[in-house]
Amino acid sequence: MYIIVWEFIIRTERAGEFEAIYGPHGDWARLFAKAEGYRETQLLRDTSNPSRYVTLDFWSSREEHERFRREHEQEYMALDERCERLTVKENKVGEFLSRQ
Repeated sequence: MYIIVWEFIIRTERAGEFEAIYGPHGDWARLFAKAEGYRETQLLRDTSNPSRYVTLDFWSSREEHERFRREHEQEYMALDERCERLTVKENKVGEFLSRQ
């Protein structure tokens, strides 16, 4: 399993909108679901800092994710641009492999 982890500091007044778009059934997950290799998205909120979130995007392989990015680059960039107003900071934590 290939997992991409992102950290976000959100604009607190936009928390509901952020959770709806970045959650497991949100706009990002629906876009990713167009790819065969997408498995799921998890959205986690920091218990000590309610404006800090982490997303985990699960893919069957790095290659499947790269294929998705090539095939859906315009849609990805448009959604990314639309979501900029929701966050103060966005950081790609990394890409990880799980043996499960």
